[in-house]
Amino acid sequence: MNSPLVVFDLDGTLVDTAPDLVATLNAILAREGLPPVDYATARNFVGGGTRLMVERGFLASGRNLPSATLDDYTRDFIEYYAGHIADSSVPFPGVEAALDTLAERGCRFAVCTNKVEKLSLMLLDALGLSKRFAAICGADTFGVIKPDPQILHRTIARAGATGNGAVMVGDSITDIATARAANIPVIAVDFGYTDTPVADLAPDRIVSRFADLPTAVYALLGAPKPQS
Repeated sequence: MNSPLVVFDLDGTLVDTAPDLVATLNAILAREGLPPVDYATARNFVGGGTRLMVERGFLASGRNLPSATLDDYTRDFIEYYAGHIADSSVPFPGVEAALDTLAERGCRFAVCTNKVEKLSLMLLDALGLSKRFAAICGADTFGVIKPDPQILHRTIARAGATGNGAVMVGDSITDIATARAANIPVIAVDFGYTDTPVADLAPDRIVSRFADLPTAVYALLGAPKPQS
């Protein structure tokens, strides 16, 4: 297909998931008698996948977990989070309007995330967004995670597109590094989950609100004609 493809990261880009993810992390820590990680700190643990978030949460509480134990807690995290996946998570303001505007110009959409595929689908289903995406690919879909460029290349292929007409939208160094390695232009939102300001990471474009996303996409891919 020749339609432009906009590939989105999920957590911190499309959906503000940090409230439920941080609550899950602190629930797991509480089971072990450990203090909670403050929200501002834990918010920036999001984006590298569940296992890394759990590892960073325990490290913040002074515990360095062996690999097998970390695997156990990761499973516990996923089980708990699945039951609370959209308690407080919401799309960032303007997401649906921006998707509508881009779709009117013939753009199609995909998700490429380090959240596991099942949870990604559960979240987007709960928010009524899943049908908007031609492909929703996660950490376990292809056996590789960002910043490995293969997850982005294979997400684009699964959506029926090619890299020549695709752009990545993300919120962190992980997304920008993935797009760079895949030779795909990248737009960064500056309201997501990152320790390093995205302005320091040299994406092709930065947007501070979804209302500005279509203009940034058109600047990188050209402005497709409106659908008749």
